[in-house]
Amino acid sequence: MSRVAIVTGAGAGLGRAEALALAASGASIVANDVAGTDVVDEIEAAGGKALLIKGDVGERKTADALVAAALEHFGGLHVLVNNAGVLRDRMLFSMSDEEWDTVIRVHLRGHFLLSRNATAHWRRQSKADGKPVYARIVNTASEAFLFGSAGQPNYAAAKAGIAALTVATARGCARYGVRANAICPRARTAMTQGTFGDAPEGPDPLSVGHVAPFAAFLASPEADQINGQVFVVHGGKVGLVRPPALERTWDLAELSGMPGYFSGRDQMFASQELL
Repeated sequence: MSRVAIVTGAGAGLGRAEALALAASGASIVANDVAGTDVVDEIEAAGGKALLIKGDVGERKTADALVAAALEHFGGLHVLVNNAGVLRDRMLFSMSDEEWDTVIRVHLRGHFLLSRNATAHWRRQSKADGKPVYARIVNTASEAFLFGSAGQPNYAAAKAGIAALTVATARGCARYGVRANAICPRARTAMTQGTFGDAPEGPDPLSVGHVAPFAAFLASPEADQINGQVFVVHGGKVGLVRPPALERTWDLAELSGMPGYFSGRDQMFASQELL
């Protein structure tokens, strides 16, 4: 089946790699970035079809333009890869309103706007056809939401919201054929330069080339049974994140003994072990 995919943040890094991987699988690509990019030329030079729509994903008009371009230029929409993002790193006590709002707007609102527009289209299509449609959403979360990155409270909060949005999307839209999953990529990009540093000589386990194929897999028919999941991906490995679960309970009369339960234990609720 000929598929049409929207990929945000496709100008460089992971988004670019995802756009190329989807194009290689036969999808027509509506690429988005705030600036120009040669990814469209590269896709077309390889025999694929692609279109660039510039714009800020945190703005409603960009989401509207992307979905309209997919439908009008390529005749449909089957895959949405939400990838675009920005960083405004700062400790919580030093963070400005603008630094908080910008990151939440681009990451979380950007995911919401396009997911809302895409699922509204798919719901209408499903109702008109009287059957589920072919629809895939691949969101970009981050392990920052698990680790609570101290210098990234805005980013960690946005990525936690994206993970929750992914699960809610999967639950609310599965009946229409939508499959929504999230990737937490360990990938070396311009945005993660301060975290991962420069690439080593030789093979790079944090190359975006290790992540993009999994995004293409989640967009494929093979992944039809995978929905509402969060994955960590890097270095040729894919890890499934277990949903939060109740660990134990206390009666209110037992609260005096609660501190002893936490004494000497790692207060981080999530494992930081490498795959």
